Amino acid sequence: MANVLVSPDWIADHQEDTDFVVVDCRFSLADLQLGHQQYLQGHIPGAYYLDLNQDLASPVRQHGGRHPLPDLSTLAGKLSRMGVTAQTLVVAYDDSRFAFASRLWWLLKYMGHDRIAVLDGGFAAYQSAGFPITTELPTEREGLFAPQIRSELVVNLHDVIQRQQDPSAKIVDSREVARYQGKSEPIDPIAGHIPGAVNYPWQEVTDERGWMRSSEELQEYWSEVLNADEVVVYCGSGVTACVNLLALEVAGLPTAKLYVGSWSDWCSYPLDEHWQVKID
Repeated sequence: MANVLVSPDWIADHQEDTDFVVVDCRFSLADLQLGHQQYLQGHIPGAYYLDLNQDLASPVRQHGGRHPLPDLSTLAGKLSRMGVTAQTLVVAYDDSRFAFASRLWWLLKYMGHDRIAVLDGGFAAYQSAGFPITTELPTEREGLFAPQIRSELVVNLHDVIQRQQDPSAKIVDSREVARYQGKSEPIDPIAGHIPGAVNYPWQEVTDERGWMRSSEELQEYWSEVLNADEVVVYCGSGVTACVNLLALEVAGLPTAKLYVGSWSDWCSYPLDEHWQVKID
């Protein structure tokens, strides 16, 4: 777990390290300005801020989901101005049980940067431990972040359709049970799930305080998935699916793939009565 998770104590002990950058990823889907406002009101000393919609995703189009991948060269430039290089350990945090910090974690992994971790327990755990926060904004630093894209970590709609016919592959839906079952859909225009997908709600991999469950617990939780030849994970828009990807890595499966467009991309196409995409 030490490879992808750090504790509040660890951050406090390494605050003065030169090859160490903290990124605040707090965000609210219900109030798009709240995360940045919270950052300005107090954050971990030295932490920069990245916004889900502005920095970790690109504008919505007809297809591709509600949170398409960001322009990676633009994101690389922002990371460079934070002082990130190939040697830098980046630690992301939020206050939403990894919902948004895991998106940055996954993006950096996708961009070829393995020195990326997430703060276990989030900002609340850091505050509860009694460590200081600040309103002082960090200055721009000199860095050079050169992405090395790992295209094998993503799949698109056509890839998912192919995996549906492969018994050795597992498609994981990360949304809440009611959304998976089609009983509730607060965001997307159509309720339901990708045919053949199994449901592993993203909130289940952490406890109520936002701490990741132990690797042993997660290995048991994911036991029916870990032996699959390939695992594809999705959610509503490719954001909280990254929490499950983080948990799968803790459990010992670092090669699971993200369907970036997720359900919001899938249901943007015509569906038959079984929620299967109808493509000519």
